[in-house]
This record gives sequence, C-alpha cells and structure tokens, in this order.
Amino acid sequence: MTHQPKELNAQSVDRRHFLRSAAAMIALPALESLPVVGAIGTASAAPKAKNLVSIGAYLGWHQKAFYPKEVGRGYTLPTTLSPLADHQDDFTVFSGLDHRAPNGHGAWSNFLCGNTPNAYSMDQIVADQIGQKSRFPSVQLTAGTGEGSKAMSFTKQGIGLPMIQRPSVFYKRLFMSEADKARMEYMLRSGRSSIDLVLDDALRLQKSVTSSDRDKLDEYFDSMRSVEKRMERQISQINDPLPTTDYKLPETDPITPNLLMEAEVLMYDLMALAIDTDSSRVLSFFIDGLGQVFSFDGVPLRSGYHGLSHHGNDPEMIRDLVSIETAHMHCLSGFLNQLKEKKRPDGTSLLDETIVLVGTGMGDASRHSNADLPTLVAGGGFDHGKHIAIDASKPEAPLLGDLYITLMQQLGVETNEFSNANRNLNQLFS
Repeated sequence: MTHQPKELNAQSVDRRHFLRSAAAMIALPALESLPVVGAIGTASAAPKAKNLVSIGAYLGWHQKAFYPKEVGRGYTLPTTLSPLADHQDDFTVFSGLDHRAPNGHGAWSNFLCGNTPNAYSMDQIVADQIGQKSRFPSVQLTAGTGEGSKAMSFTKQGIGLPMIQRPSVFYKRLFMSEADKARMEYMLRSGRSSIDLVLDDALRLQKSVTSSDRDKLDEYFDSMRSVEKRMERQISQINDPLPTTDYKLPETDPITPNLLMEAEVLMYDLMALAIDTDSSRVLSFFIDGLGQVFSFDGVPLRSGYHGLSHHGNDPEMIRDLVSIETAHMHCLSGFLNQLKEKKRPDGTSLLDETIVLVGTGMGDASRHSNADLPTLVAGGGFDHGKHIAIDASKPEAPLLGDLYITLMQQLGVETNEFSNANRNLNQLFS
C-alpha cells in the first residue's frame, strides 16, 4: 500500500475530497502523494475492478475463425484473434454462450440486454451503480455506418442511448475549452427549463386520463427524472477545473464508411484517456457496418462488409469477412496495449482494473442467428489465458447472462440475476 506523506491525513482527505469533485480528477494523473481510492478500509470489501468497456460488433464474429479448437489453456490462437497474441494471458474466450434470445438483426440489442431486446442493458446497470463516481456516468460511442438508428445501451426504462460517432465530439466532451463550457452550460440550463415545462404539462394531464394512461405517464416521469438527475449533475460540475491533454486528433473526423478502422483507433485512444483520467468508468463501443468495401495491402475485398457477413458459406467471402474481423482485433490490440502500459501508483495497470468485454448480439449473421455468441473478456483482475467452451445442448448449460453476473460482481455490483440468468460463472472464470 502506498504510504501517505505527513502533511496528508488519509483518514480525512481521500483523493476525491482533496480534488473537490470527481470531475476534477480528469485534470490530474494518479499521484503517489494522494491516497489510492479504495485503499482505506478493508481490502475484501473493495471490488476487484472498477471500469467496464463493452465492445459489440453489429455484424458479429465468424465463429470458426473466432473460437480456438482446443479447450482450456495452451490453445492455438484462431485467425481472428491472432493480432492479440501478445495478450493471450490477459483474456478469456467463451464459446457456446447466448441469451436464448430471438433471432434477427432486430434483436441484436440482446448483446447487452439479455433475453429481451431493448431491455435494461448490463452496462447501464453498472453505470447506475458505479458510474456516478466519475465525471460521465457512462459514455456511448460508435464507429462505422449502417442502416437506420440503433442503440447498444438502454436505460432502466428501455430508452436507447444515443452514440457519439465523431471522435472530435468525444474529444471536446473530455477536454472542453472555455467557449465549449459556456455553450454546454447554456444548453444544459435551457434543457432543464424545457423539462420543467413539459413535466408541469404532464402533471396536469395526469389528472384527466385513464388509469392505463396514468401508468404510461408514470413511466414517462421516471425517464424524465433520470434525465433531470444527469443534467443536474452536469450543471453542478460545469465550473470544475478544465482538463488538458497533449493528445492530438487529425484535422478531420474519419467518419466515411471506408475509414472504419481509422475511426476505431481514435475512439480506442480516447477511451484509454477517459479511463486513465477517471473521466468515465463505463463505456460502450458499437462497431457498425453496412456496404463499405475495404482494401487491405492495396487489394479491395470482393464485397461490402454487410454482404460478406451474408457469405452463404462461400469460402472466399468468409476469407474476406475474417480479414475485416482480424483488422478489428488489430485495433483492439492497440487499446489493450495502452491499458497495460498505463500504471497506477501501486504498480497495477489500467487493464488490471478494467473489464473489457468483446462480443455481439449476432451469432451467425449469414443465418441471422442469435445463438452461440462469440465472447471475449480481457483484464479486470480475472485469471485469464483460457478457452471456456459451454455445451449449450445440456439442460443446465449456463447463459451469457450468467457471465454478466460474474462481471458485475467483479465490479462491486451486488446482484445475483440478469435478464433470464440467475447464476454466475465464478466457478469456471475466476
């Protein structure tokens, strides 16, 4: 444990109190002269991880190239995961897990929502428990473009949270200028006034509607109160010290469809900064995809990303699809590198305290099947380096939600259930 200098009293001045607010922490690195959060008190009561990053690929992961052939330790890395060779002891691969959810792209959100699409998502359950300890309770990001509006994260009321597509927008939220801060304060206060007016009208309406409509209005009030609380918190922090960084973005945002990988790299860089500065502890990253045609080593692939995902077992199309998914893993490898290289004063890395969940709501896009969802978990203080294969044909086979219960418990969330799951995988994954 880090010893405190004499001029600081660890019993009365913890790191957050010393900096006046959690939002101010983004402006400072971890300092040995300040107490480590969670170091005071009983160690057994502290969660083993404190950050959650959820990464979902809309078009899925080709199972045969994602799953190792061997089970347990010492497996040979499959093609898709080959870029993660330097991190093989830092992650675990799961096969055979799913939510027993409906099939089809329309049910893709089962990835974080469980058996019921668009339900209270796992990341938001975590955000509501631990997200308030950071400046942004949760952050939702996306790279790539696809059809229609989508969401990966859903509130308790089933509201899909919008995602930031432009790296520059995310950057400005993390590192606001004075002008940005003034605009943000104006928007927040104006929005708060609008909510007050809407709620007043709704309360008057509630007195003259049917009981069924009153129930709907109650749900509406719950949603509005949730938004109101978030806005109040942001307003209360508007005058906190502004963070700074030496990180430089490119002059333009890589948001055209063929620049998906470039956008991913930037988003991963910014997520690492957000975690390092304790700006947010819960982040979700949605990897979209539609008709973009990628070129690797100067050679264009034979079809667009979405078309390749509907390969119909054509070997050449599968080869090209796997090349895209392998490129995604190259981007992920850079993110894991950053989390491993950034150290806390006690010697632990950001990866040690961050659970990185990689998965999808689409088990086989070619058949629109949402069974057997390829899943990878890195970091977070777990004992990694294994391929855990689940036989879904067995009556008592665990669900993906059981794994999520383990992840939430590792983050200090007290729960024994999620969606249609009511166990955990602690006995297999610890």
